[in-house]
Amino acid sequence: MSEHNEQQRDEYLKHAIRLAVDNVSDGGGPFGAVVVTPDGAVHEGVNRVTRDNDPTAHAEVVAIRRAAAGTRSFDLSGSVLYASCEPCPLCLAATLWARIGRVWYAADRHGAARAGFDDAVFYEYFAGQRPGLLPVDHAPLPMADTPFEAWRNNAARTRY
Repeated sequence: MSEHNEQQRDEYLKHAIRLAVDNVSDGGGPFGAVVVTPDGAVHEGVNRVTRDNDPTAHAEVVAIRRAAAGTRSFDLSGSVLYASCEPCPLCLAATLWARIGRVWYAADRHGAARAGFDDAVFYEYFAGQRPGLLPVDHAPLPMADTPFEAWRNNAARTRY
């Protein structure tokens, strides 16, 4: 995994913060992120939720998408994510799927909540404390495993 010293870490975090501030000036949300891949390339992202009408266009997700496109790989092992604010559960999940090895963030979720971005209910949901927020139920069908069988039987599949 690509590790950075404290000075480099702080510079990348400051870069993410500048992206967030500039994004606010451009009418976007106050979040910025960069993914630094093992080759040293910096892939930027800003919150584009309202600009793109895309609830998944968080700064971290945008940076991950750009890093994956830039490296031409969905596997970002060895990369580091620097975020202006503590990543929400969506962003953490995307980071895990991208196999990014480390996350650093500047502001925390409490600062975001004071600005009107309160993710506390999502953390409570994933901790099992708010199951009624989004009911998720299993409806087993006899053919439910058919896609997995097709996957297992496809010799040309790309494993991930």
